[in-house]
Amino acid sequence: MESSSLQKPRTKANLTFWICTFFLGIIAMLAFLYAATIKIDYVWRWYNVPRYFANLDQIETKAELDGVVESVSRDGNRAVIKIKGDDGTETYTIEHDKVEVRVGEGDFISPGDTLGLYEEWRPGILLQGMWITLKVSIYSIVFGILIGLIGGIARLSSNPAFKWASITYVEIVRGSPLLVQIFIWYFVLATLINEILKQYGATEIPALWYGVAALACFTGAYVTEIVRAGIQSIHRGQSEASRSLGMTYAQSMYYVILPQAMRRILPPLAGQFISLVKDSSLLGMIAIRELTKATREAITVSLQPYEFWFVCAIMYLVLTFALSMFVQYLERRYATS
Repeated sequence: MESSSLQKPRTKANLTFWICTFFLGIIAMLAFLYAATIKIDYVWRWYNVPRYFANLDQIETKAELDGVVESVSRDGNRAVIKIKGDDGTETYTIEHDKVEVRVGEGDFISPGDTLGLYEEWRPGILLQGMWITLKVSIYSIVFGILIGLIGGIARLSSNPAFKWASITYVEIVRGSPLLVQIFIWYFVLATLINEILKQYGATEIPALWYGVAALACFTGAYVTEIVRAGIQSIHRGQSEASRSLGMTYAQSMYYVILPQAMRRILPPLAGQFISLVKDSSLLGMIAIRELTKATREAITVSLQPYEFWFVCAIMYLVLTFALSMFVQYLERRYATS
């Protein structure tokens, strides 16, 4: 059988040529970028980037009253400092392997004076932002799946209330920009809900959860259509056979239809969830320090836009690639189950 033009057998020399072409293209692109930065006198300072991932901070313990140091004692990793003032005595306890005490007995102390300090490694602003992005994405994916499953089943329901509610939800959410929905959740719904909670003495809901709600509702609308299409792709005979065996509609959906539909909807779900991770960058508009906002803050401090935007892109790539690999693992598992 003759092979098509897209499936021509490759010789070793031909394959080597195209591999070299690929790497030469990458090198040419990097060389162009480097030459362009030289033209605008930009100085690359990659050595400054690591400290925005993790840095060695000095943790200080400061006095809160006027007085005199009454005693300073040390017990292993603990330093105890007692200060006697006009309003009484206060005790400060500092626990760390390497505590540096900055005061001695009889020293006069004012509010704000450093009593002791120690150094400790702490995650930098980029790692903090990546963690917030990961947390928001996971919560949004979980809630988005639940909303999508309920919406997809309701979309196929014979009950007009459920069906029309699902259609209305999908059309409204898919017909408006995500950024507008985030603003509505944060500036409108968050204000109303937190005011009601405040009146009853309850704790206000942080902005993070309104961001999760916005992303989950947005994703849920697309997952609804993916689930609907997946269920409809299963032959009707499967449902009829399960019902003839005495299963209820819920049992038929849970044990027969959804397991088969899941194999078909995993690839589009993966694409939707990867888009969700990238869409989480919009939450920086409502004061949530996710990865993109953390990158902007790092650029403001360091004045190094090129390095940090490249690093930001790589960190998003790591997240989306890991999610893609996980979904491929699920596809292989469902294919063999």
